[in-house]
Amino acid sequence: MSDDPGVVVAVDVGTTSSRAMVFDHHGRMLAIAQIQQRQFFPRPGWVEQNPAELWSAVQRVIPQALKSAGRSVSDVVALGLANQRETTVVWDRRTGRPLAPAVTWQDTRAEPIVEALAPNTDEIHQVTGLRPATYFAGPRLRWLLDNVPGLEAAAHAGEALFGTLESWIIWNLTGANKGGIHVTDVTNASRTLLFDLRRGQWSNRMLRLLDIPPAMLPRVVGSSEVYATCARVLPGVPIAGALGDQQAALFGQTCFSSGEVKCTYGTGAFVLMNVGSAIVDSEQGLVPTIAYALPGEPPVYALEGPIAMTGSLVQWFRDSLGIIDSPAEIETLASTVTDNGGCYIVPAFSGLYAPHWNSHARGIVVGLTSYVTKGHLARAVLEATAWQTADVVNAMRIDSGLELSKLSVDGGMTSNNLLMQHVSDVANVQVVRPFVSETVSLGAAYAAGLSVGYWPDLDALRRNRHVAASWSPQMDAQRKRREAAGWRSAVARATVEV
Repeated sequence: MSDDPGVVVAVDVGTTSSRAMVFDHHGRMLAIAQIQQRQFFPRPGWVEQNPAELWSAVQRVIPQALKSAGRSVSDVVALGLANQRETTVVWDRRTGRPLAPAVTWQDTRAEPIVEALAPNTDEIHQVTGLRPATYFAGPRLRWLLDNVPGLEAAAHAGEALFGTLESWIIWNLTGANKGGIHVTDVTNASRTLLFDLRRGQWSNRMLRLLDIPPAMLPRVVGSSEVYATCARVLPGVPIAGALGDQQAALFGQTCFSSGEVKCTYGTGAFVLMNVGSAIVDSEQGLVPTIAYALPGEPPVYALEGPIAMTGSLVQWFRDSLGIIDSPAEIETLASTVTDNGGCYIVPAFSGLYAPHWNSHARGIVVGLTSYVTKGHLARAVLEATAWQTADVVNAMRIDSGLELSKLSVDGGMTSNNLLMQHVSDVANVQVVRPFVSETVSLGAAYAAGLSVGYWPDLDALRRNRHVAASWSPQMDAQRKRREAAGWRSAVARATVEV
């Protein structure tokens, strides 16, 4: 039809799957296609993926999603990308072939390199906003240069390229060895430990510290601009937006004003707060990062608080303890009691992330008595996620000096009404779940559509947002003080080194 504005396609290259979604002008998801992808664990602490398999998945899910939506390539006005952050890919500039497996964000093989950076921690934090960790892409790149035969020489010669996953996919979409472009979005660049957060460019100091050849780095671009047009899969369609997955979720939740916060609940959880156009240096264990960058405007910054175990704690309750048969059953079981019976679970199975950052902490259950039932344990599992969220949210309040108007949530656990109510109670904030729950892909679509004029401005994106459910604080102050003290005591016990 002549008045049909077309559609935007978003691709999310995640850890366990790649997905393509088709969105219309109202921000409604018309179709989704998803393909599972493998992870490889060749040694303890090593986690790899096949870059060619990830690219193949993208090639397959886009046509499938368009077919499901009843659309064709000619209907697509823009393509946006979101991706698992920090995963490290290297490939040959001439052939487009990967030169090593993709080393994912969970991989810890670069620990000796990170330990060697420890004396420079304060300087690194000042430049990048980050502290040395195997979590970030730069140390893994140094490991690959040290251990893949011929890679170092090829990198210095400009024949070997580095990128995170959006770089790899954009290179292939735009032609690979036949004219592919080599770019990275600023949100992904800011998670490499190689990026100067204040200057908005690669840091010469960090490149020297890690001895990274500058010739292999991609050009840094904004989150919402036309990078190139597709030569493959969607020929002629502009690639017009890219963000790391958690920043994409922030964008999809339309958290465009300072003090707006989102939390994505999956295996773990990621809380991000928009703090505006100035970097907020955290003193509370949070991570300063770039939220997004729009054309002609200064970058918007965020504070991030990653939480290691949320959904995975429910999986442990199901698989290791066998108390429930499906994740959905935990809400029913927890609802058989009115409180936790004095029982707290601190899920520090591999340490605690934000805001505690204690790698020596270990998971514990405290307050067990003969009174405690399966229902109390189920409630303690859910409350652990709520208390961890509250710890991060309160740290954000202190660091930013901003008060939260609401907490926008997404992810599988948000269907648990009991959990969402407890989050609202202990974090003392209204919790809001939008109608479109696929906020990572929606954010990538919004960034792409915005840059080509499909949506005129941020206000138009806000108007697309519709609330599916909300929860407001209901817990009385005395009970909250008592239970907060119990949680703090449990965390203190979990962090005692034996």
